[in-house]
Amino acid sequence: MDHDPDDEGTAQYASPACFLHELQPGFDARGVHADPVAWADVARWRKAERARLIEMRLAIPAEIRAEMAAKIVEGLDAEIGDVGGKTISVYWPFRGEPDLRPWMASVVERGGRAALPVVIEKAHPLVFRAYRPGDRLEKGVWNIPIPADGESVIPDVVISPLVGVDPANYRLGYGGGFFDRTLAALPKKPLVIGVGYDTQRIATIYPQPHDIPMDRIVTASTPA
Repeated sequence: MDHDPDDEGTAQYASPACFLHELQPGFDARGVHADPVAWADVARWRKAERARLIEMRLAIPAEIRAEMAAKIVEGLDAEIGDVGGKTISVYWPFRGEPDLRPWMASVVERGGRAALPVVIEKAHPLVFRAYRPGDRLEKGVWNIPIPADGESVIPDVVISPLVGVDPANYRLGYGGGFFDRTLAALPKKPLVIGVGYDTQRIATIYPQPHDIPMDRIVTASTPA
């Protein structure tokens, strides 16, 4: 199900509304720290929250995750519209993330172009390699498959899996900083859509000056 990130009344937050008592003072109303020393406390909190959210995601049975992925696909089609002629970066699922590989294949079938993100070097932006189902793959970072021969492309749409997300569309990722570096380095701004489960919606990630919010969020709730 696709939630309006501005409609806080419908979001189900997994975390208490405020963790500021656990952090050093000096945060503004958005959660951005004014005191650089406080970043160490934010990083420590993010690490613990990341572990909690990933554990919760992995606890969802595979068949339930598949049902939710189908709902997410419906939301993506509604957000993107006609994929013909568009280059869309998806991802290879990792640690309980929604499996969008069938949808990625459908993008190609409908006249779009698919791509996968590739880590080239630590602390550097990702690159996007063109990919069609059946293309040769090789193991990348964390043994995640990546295109072995695909040419580098600039996506029109980037689909980004979430570890957590707050009402301002700030994404909690795996902590490598690749997402923000990549968006900052691209020559043109793509439409960025975060995907995940409703249980990954949290009150805040304590966004920092380097964090870049996503444009839209598509999540799905656990079937009743």
